[in-house]
Order: sequence, then C-alpha cells, then structure tokens
Amino acid sequence: MSQAPSPSQPDSPSSSLSSRASSRQPPIRSGVQTQPLVLPLEAAGLEAIAAVGGKNASLGELLRELGSVGVRVPGGFATTAWAYRAFLEANGLSQPLDYLLSDLDGRDLAALQAAGSAARALVLAARLPDDLQQAILRAYRLLGENTASAALVPGFGSGFGTGEGTAVAVAVRSSATAEDLPEASFAGQQETFLNVCGEAELLAACRRCYASLFTDRAISYRILHGFDHLEVALSIGVQRMVRSDLAASGVMFSLDTETGFRDAVLLTAAYGLGACRA
Repeated sequence: MSQAPSPSQPDSPSSSLSSRASSRQPPIRSGVQTQPLVLPLEAAGLEAIAAVGGKNASLGELLRELGSVGVRVPGGFATTAWAYRAFLEANGLSQPLDYLLSDLDGRDLAALQAAGSAARALVLAARLPDDLQQAILRAYRLLGENTASAALVPGFGSGFGTGEGTAVAVAVRSSATAEDLPEASFAGQQETFLNVCGEAELLAACRRCYASLFTDRAISYRILHGFDHLEVALSIGVQRMVRSDLAASGVMFSLDTETGFRDAVLLTAAYGLGACRA
C-alpha cells in the first residue's frame, strides 16, 4: 500500500484549454445532486456495481448474504459514483483533467509522470462539496455509534454517543467503476488507507482516494484498454477496522490461483494489518 503524493501547486493549463476541452462534453449528468451520495455497504450489492464499483458491491454482498450464517464482516458505507462526479463538477475539474490526459501517450513515461502528478495535485487541492462532506460525516458518526467501545480510539474527533473524545478506526478504500463498462476491472490500481481516525483525517483520506484514480499506473491502464478517463468514477469504501493485534488479515480466493480449479477455496493470511493485501 503506497501513500498518495503530497499536494503541490499544479502548473496552470495553457490558454488552449478551453478550445481543446470544448470539443467534448465531460460525462457529468445534470441533477447529479438528486442521486445518493453515500450508501450503507449492506445497501450496495452487485446490482449497484455501477454506483459503488466491484469492491464495495462485493462487500455489500458479503454483509447481506453471509451474516446470517455466522461470517462476520465489518460494517461501513460507500460514497457513490454520483458523489465523485459532483466533486468534479463543484471544483470545475473535468476540463483541466481532460486537458492533461486526453492526448497523452502512455508509452512516454516522462509525459505520463508529469500528467499524473499534475492531475493528482488538482484533485488534492480541491474541496469536497459541503453536502458530500456532511453525508460522509453523518455515516461515519453512525458507524461510531454502532461500534463496540473496545474498537474506538481515544483522543480523536468528537464523541459518537460512546464517550467524548473517541473515534472509530476505519479503512478507507478505493473502488473504481465505469457505468457503461460493469465488466471492467480496476483492481489494485487505487489507494487504501488503514487506521484512519477522526473526521478531518477521514475527509483527507477521501480526497487522497479520489486523487489515486490518477496514479501513473491507473492512467496507463485506461489508455491501454481504451477507457475514457472521465467515464471512470471512484467510489470510496469506509469500513470499520478489524483488531489485527487479536487476529490476522489475508485474502480468500474462490478458486485455486495456481491451477484455476474452481471447486476449491484458497486462504492466505498473516498476522498484522497485511497492508500489502488491502
């Protein structure tokens, strides 16, 4: 798990920005504010994959289908693709991002690195719209109220009804999605941040997740597969952290990864956070 770059002041796009971007309309729908900005994970199953991406949709399925048979899945919530597009619209980011990326040659590593750095800087310098901030913080506070006091971290944020000065530790995860390409996979390209505690830290991690949609690797992948950069959105999954000092972390595969045999379940695990597996 790598860290998102620190914000820096991006170079101002040249005066040709308006003429280049005017030739295509960014995929921002009017009336985006009428769509849900945040969904509980259990309300976001596979039918919502266009809104919350494959990772968050799969977490929703786990919560829905396996809780009744004793599989314990940490709860949480997800921002939606509509929230991401509202973020772009509120900050006027679609045209600058289009200018930076539309004619980029993914084989030119220097140009790729420069464009990626500038795109991430634009996103990191932007502000989450007030309604999105409020929706995220409401869901976070509710998560804290529903979390056992043993899982709360003292000294962060405001009380959630479980004691003043406590906050629930969460994993903040990225789940990319393309509405018209539900079969597309963006696995492992965006960032995950672990042990995030407190409201300010959560909002900062959300911006860093949005910025990670423009890592050099993610940009190169979209160019290679012919995906429009602005057609791909990002859903942020916020999930309660598991006490890694009391258990282990790992991955479960529904097939044998060495042979492709499907009638097997393969588990790998390690003590600790297992950040490389997030």
